[in-house]
Amino acid sequence: MTPPRPFTNVLELLRGAHLRPTQQRLALARLLFEQADRHVTAEQLHGEVVGASVRVSLATVYNTLHQFIEAGLLREVVVNSGRSYFDTNVSYHHHFFFEDSGRLLDIPGEHVTVSGVPKLPTGATIRRIDVIIRVDRDRVDPRRRRAHSLRCHQLFRPN
Repeated sequence: MTPPRPFTNVLELLRGAHLRPTQQRLALARLLFEQADRHVTAEQLHGEVVGASVRVSLATVYNTLHQFIEAGLLREVVVNSGRSYFDTNVSYHHHFFFEDSGRLLDIPGEHVTVSGVPKLPTGATIRRIDVIIRVDRDRVDPRRRRAHSLRCHQLFRPN
């Protein structure tokens, strides 16, 4: 049995989403999807891909992220008018947003109840309700943040 080639999983992911697997898409998809679910800005992802010695512009990163959203591979989480995160977890969930550190933490959808939704305009339907709970004082030591985030993710995942 031959070992799988690098990028095999992301190659299948892109093909399944009907996206042509260009070098840039493969590199970005590998950074996004070959680890645990994550929240990343376009600028952070651009820094990671450049650090991996892949030549790609920030505009290409943005374009690719939006193509991934259209394909259903990512969700965009807008925390304010000037800041968006791209979320690899496309399941139904909400977020804590730590305003001091800029970190997002997933909250399972079933842990939040929304009531008092106003009457919708004629012909409109609710597609999704996104809740962002803004908090301060992100007390997780930055050196332990990744491990803490993974533990929180595991705690919130159904068995």
